[in-house]
Amino acid sequence: MPVKKSELYSSLWASCDELRGGMDASQYKDYVLVLLFVKYVSDKYAGQPYAPIVVPEGGGFADMVALKGDKDIGDKVNKIIGALAEANELKGVIDVADFNDPDKLGQGKDMVDKLSNLVAIFEEPGLDFSNNRVEGDDIMGDAYEYLMRNFATQSGKSKGQFYTPAEVSRVMAKVIGISEAQSQSQTIYDPTCGSGSLLLKAADESSTGVTIYGQELDNATAALARMNMILHENPTAEIWQDNSLARPHWVDVYRVTTFDFVVANPPFSYKAWRNGFDPENDVYHRFEYGIPPTRNGDYAFLLHIIASLKSTGRGAVILPHGVLFRGNVEGNIRRELVQRGFIEGIIGLPPNLFYGTGIPACIIILDKKGAVSREGIFMIDASAGFIKDGNKNRLRHQDIRKIVDVYTGILELDRYSRLVSTSEIEDNEYNLNLPRYIDTTEPEDLQDIEAHLKGGIPNRDIDDLERYWKNFPSLKEDLFKKDIRPRYSELRIEASEIKSFILGHTEYSEYSRLVFDLFDGWNERHRPQLVELKDRVSPKTLIAELGEDYLETFAPLDLIDKYNLFQHLLIYWTETMQDDIYLIIQEGWEGANKLRLLKGKTKESTDLKIGKLKYKADLIPPDLIINSYYSAEKQAIEELEAQLSEIERQLEELEKEHGGDEGLLEEAKSDAGNVTRGATKARLKEIKEDPDFADEIEVIQSYLDLSNQEAKKKDQISEAQKNLDELILHKYQDLSEEEIIELVVDQKWLKFLGDSVERELEAVTRLLTNRINGLSGRYDNPLPEVFKQVEELSARVESHLKRMNFSW
Repeated sequence: MPVKKSELYSSLWASCDELRGGMDASQYKDYVLVLLFVKYVSDKYAGQPYAPIVVPEGGGFADMVALKGDKDIGDKVNKIIGALAEANELKGVIDVADFNDPDKLGQGKDMVDKLSNLVAIFEEPGLDFSNNRVEGDDIMGDAYEYLMRNFATQSGKSKGQFYTPAEVSRVMAKVIGISEAQSQSQTIYDPTCGSGSLLLKAADESSTGVTIYGQELDNATAALARMNMILHENPTAEIWQDNSLARPHWVDVYRVTTFDFVVANPPFSYKAWRNGFDPENDVYHRFEYGIPPTRNGDYAFLLHIIASLKSTGRGAVILPHGVLFRGNVEGNIRRELVQRGFIEGIIGLPPNLFYGTGIPACIIILDKKGAVSREGIFMIDASAGFIKDGNKNRLRHQDIRKIVDVYTGILELDRYSRLVSTSEIEDNEYNLNLPRYIDTTEPEDLQDIEAHLKGGIPNRDIDDLERYWKNFPSLKEDLFKKDIRPRYSELRIEASEIKSFILGHTEYSEYSRLVFDLFDGWNERHRPQLVELKDRVSPKTLIAELGEDYLETFAPLDLIDKYNLFQHLLIYWTETMQDDIYLIIQEGWEGANKLRLLKGKTKESTDLKIGKLKYKADLIPPDLIINSYYSAEKQAIEELEAQLSEIERQLEELEKEHGGDEGLLEEAKSDAGNVTRGATKARLKEIKEDPDFADEIEVIQSYLDLSNQEAKKKDQISEAQKNLDELILHKYQDLSEEEIIELVVDQKWLKFLGDSVERELEAVTRLLTNRINGLSGRYDNPLPEVFKQVEELSARVESHLKRMNFSW
């Protein structure tokens, strides 16, 4: 069976569990990633001539498997990795972790058990990477990214800097226009490349491929980047370990080498940026526009990047928000960069995205080609678009896509983006702080004094719902009685009826039909793609096509946010569809539908159980089979369960009524103090011939009758469930390809997406209903009416007091 990404990820994270305790995530990542690398290249290249990675004799994963339980496993694993490193010029890259370190891995048997268990996890049949035949599906690269994100999360504030969140990397990759690269001879460079994830995300945007260059100060992190390049099938990428400010590796005499594209996420406000060189006398002339502050390297990296761009080059760099507005020498440098037109755009990001810091950051987009004619800077404030993910924030699919669409289309959206002229920036003394140019605050909901005094709803507030009335023009007239006095209206219906009135309105029904007509059109266009999945189809290309058309399909709807629908599609793809499609491409429809017999102890959930046999359904969940073929049988079981619940309720009531102290069931309890069938039978045997215990006998008999009914009903349910499970099992085996397609494509995939469209439509109704309810309720009791109610209540209180001979 091919590797499912979701199961691969959980298996890899389970391997980390073996190492927790002796070290933190910033250390155990070195062990897990090296084993991942060895396993992958062994599965992929062992025994293959002309492979880009040579797996020498005694230098592969199979050799590690043979060491399980060996008392010298740590030392011998080091030698296996050393042999693989030696054969591929990877010394100092994959051999940085010591598998014979007792301080981290334990002494004696502890080390043997820990490493044996670790190897066993990678030995699982489900992790056979040689089966990865899907074109363009970077399963190992994705697994690497999964691990890096989790390592960064676990490592804490001080050690998460080796990883740029993949979502931010995707934004940067798309806004620098690398998709327009013409050939592999074009270059991309990252002077602080960390684990290389940002470089790879950017390079992946090019259809032709580009040549990759990266430099990283930390030795272990540079090794991670080298492994990452190989796992992403970029073995020729050049990663250099050194300080890119003090000793840039790629230089041309008195200038640094220039590249077509540059991306970077340098350490924020790096204090030791001057170590190792004298910026005032920089031989590469990178600081012509000013020397950054001694204890803050943000502009040092920015100037290095600008110097590293060709005259036609484009770049993107992540920096803290402070670079946009800090003064003194940084303000002077910023003025020089703006005046020369180097800054094309600025994207403000949400706070707490990055693992090394919680402060908000921005992406600065650089473009030398258009610098001379540039008359403004395009700014986006995307700080509100994110989701909480543990203790960090994360950009959603919809946030990424909106940022990219708005930036590449230069779309000016209220409270989100605008093109700011250079003259306006000059008027603000070259302060680029986004709030100066984009006001993201929501308009205040103004209170109307006259409405509070006299009642009615201000027409101004009703007109503010114009986006709804544009789609439902007569609904407005049907909901509101206009001009009860100048500039005020009132509801024609009770507030409790608003939602049902909207749902039943002709215009709302027409809008609902339009929404589902659009969805049905998308289905008709793409269902053939989903049905005709061929071997070696690229799942990533498929979801790109599906997502692109999804956005275009729903773009005409101004009440439903197309990006919300896009988010539903992408989440479902990540959680379900990609595993399904990967499986179908590898195994075909009928092969993918086969139930897997689960053997021995397993953490996998059981979908079907027949006797002692447990089965896992990878493609079609049993509920789909039941709903399509055996709903009557399922309903019969549910009816039996309802009857059982009623019997159990009656038993519980009987016990509550008669099971207490001196109750009629007090003597029918077990030694544990519970009323049981055995104890009641024994008590009945004692007293059944004695007429003095007639009441107790009657209650005990009632209990036993109910208890017998309960047992019988449970047997009926068990038998019915067993019969249903056997029907399901046979149905799985008998399904034709057409039936499988109908169940998966229509009943599983498209139904989920249709349900998500319906949820977004329901949200439209809910928002409009809530707003109208709020306006109605706000002015429902005008002030004179409140005064009148107060007077009436005061009079009633005074009357009561007088009757009790009190006065006030």
